[in-house]
Amino acid sequence: MAVKKAPSGNIVGVNRRARFDYFIDETLEAGIMLAGTEVKALRLGRLNLQDSYAGEMNGELVLINAHIGEYPAANQYNHEPKRPRRLLVKRRERARLFGLVQRERVTIVPLKVYFNDRGIAKVELGIARGKKKYDKRETEKKRDWNREKARLMREKG
Repeated sequence: MAVKKAPSGNIVGVNRRARFDYFIDETLEAGIMLAGTEVKALRLGRLNLQDSYAGEMNGELVLINAHIGEYPAANQYNHEPKRPRRLLVKRRERARLFGLVQRERVTIVPLKVYFNDRGIAKVELGIARGKKKYDKRETEKKRDWNREKARLMREKG
C-alpha cells in the first residue's frame, strides 16, 4: 500500500497585513484543531487571516476571528466559518505566551497557515508589538526606496 505524502511547505494562507501593522519580535509554530470540513476547505484555499489574532479563552490558546470558508460538498454538515479554533502548544509555551500578553502588552498574530510534510495543518504565530502611524510611514518609505534602488541598478547594469 503506497502512502501519499503532501507536498512540503504547502502554504494555505498568509497574513500580509501583519508585518505592516506590527513589529514581529519572535515566531513559533502551533498546531490547530480543525473539523473535517475545515481541513477540506483549507486544502481548497478558503482562508482569510486578516483581523485575526490568538488569545486566551477558558485557559486555552485560541485562534479568534480567522475565517475558513464553508466546504461546498458538505451541505448541512458544514462548520461555522469564524468559530474560535484551539491552538496546540506545549503547556510551558502557552503559559509564557499568556505572560507576555499580560506583562509586555504584545499581541499574538497568525502569520501563515500551512500543511507540513505529514499533511498536518500548522499555524505560524508571531509575537508582535503594534506599530504607530509614523512607523508604518517609515516602512513604506523604505520599501519604495528599495524598489527605486533596484530599478536604478537594473537600468545601469
